[in-house]
Amino acid sequence: MISISRLLCDLDAAGDGLRYDAGADSSVPQIAAEKQRRPVVVWNATRRCNLACTHCYAAAQTEPAPGEFTTAEARAFLEQLAAYDVPIVLFSGGEPLVRGDVVDLVAYAADLGLRPVLSTNGTLLTRERAVALREAGLEYAGVSVDGLAERNDAFRGRDGAFDAAVRGIETCLEVGLKTGLRYTITRANAPDLEDVVDLLVDVGVDRFCFYHLDYGGRGRDIVDLDLTPDEKRAAVERLCDLTLEYHDRGAEIETLLVGNYADAGFLVEYARERFGPERAARVSEYLARNGGDPTGERIADVDYEGNVHPTQFWQEYSLGNVRDRPFGEIWDDESNPLLAALRTREERLTGRCRDCRYRPICRGGSRLRALTATGDLFGPDPQCYLRADERRGERPVADTHVDTARSERVRNQ
Repeated sequence: MISISRLLCDLDAAGDGLRYDAGADSSVPQIAAEKQRRPVVVWNATRRCNLACTHCYAAAQTEPAPGEFTTAEARAFLEQLAAYDVPIVLFSGGEPLVRGDVVDLVAYAADLGLRPVLSTNGTLLTRERAVALREAGLEYAGVSVDGLAERNDAFRGRDGAFDAAVRGIETCLEVGLKTGLRYTITRANAPDLEDVVDLLVDVGVDRFCFYHLDYGGRGRDIVDLDLTPDEKRAAVERLCDLTLEYHDRGAEIETLLVGNYADAGFLVEYARERFGPERAARVSEYLARNGGDPTGERIADVDYEGNVHPTQFWQEYSLGNVRDRPFGEIWDDESNPLLAALRTREERLTGRCRDCRYRPICRGGSRLRALTATGDLFGPDPQCYLRADERRGERPVADTHVDTARSERVRNQ
């Protein structure tokens, strides 16, 4: 994740330490004091879902799937994550709230010292369930809303899904459960972006995660709905403008970009144009600490059957199964060719990525999108929207952060 609000507005957030090694600089309690050394784990607790979203990376189904973890198996899996010092477990799906034991599992994760968070479509968040999740130790619920009512409901395959999701958000806020928006930007819903933000700010939401479409699961079937690079650039620029506008009005909303690390280079360029070279250097420093695309390193996925994936979008490739080996052993096993390749991707990148000045803070963007579009794991991400002159630059971006003394001065500005 890349935090627009942190980089452009200096808004402190609970993830500053985890993402940027900036916990000591932040005024709010931190998830972790320093950058994560273990991956955040997305757990697809079930493949079942009460909706049928056109972009679902897990290709969720309305009926239960065979092979889903029992409660005992789920507890054993959470114990594996705790033993490996995973900082966060994200309960996802399908729709995780269709599991009858999800509250108990959230409580068990919290008792183990994991930080449990939830990704949900929000339609099943009744007051009773929201209170139970909060009391179980759930730290955050991310609710997916992909446009206003008409577009969201068409995207999610059910009339009334938008209204139910907004009610779920309101319910969480009413009972004191921290809640935010998850929004996947496509050509089908981009026109609603500002209106959705405005509506939910009025509701009381102050955290917005904007996802780029990745080409996994049913996302492969709607590649034609992805924004063109120029459209994507315009959407990200508008998000930056919108964040600044809200902060100028005193609304401290946290906005984050997920799934396209061309955003990192763009934010440096945006900061340079808007605020000047010193601010651009500071943004670059934070993004260097962030480390670029996290696939196969700082993010992992485990599906409902126990298969481990390099990211939640890469469901077609399993690194191993936690029913056979502990998660930590699978994640540390670099004899797996895909895992080893992803962790050395910078030296293997081809095309425009190879010589891009932003390679250190992007690392080639989505390898899954590149593979899907070009057949080459190390080819360019088709959704990089940086201009050729931006990629070349006058000097390598690394010059803004390799000097330790200078980095310290930048950090303390």
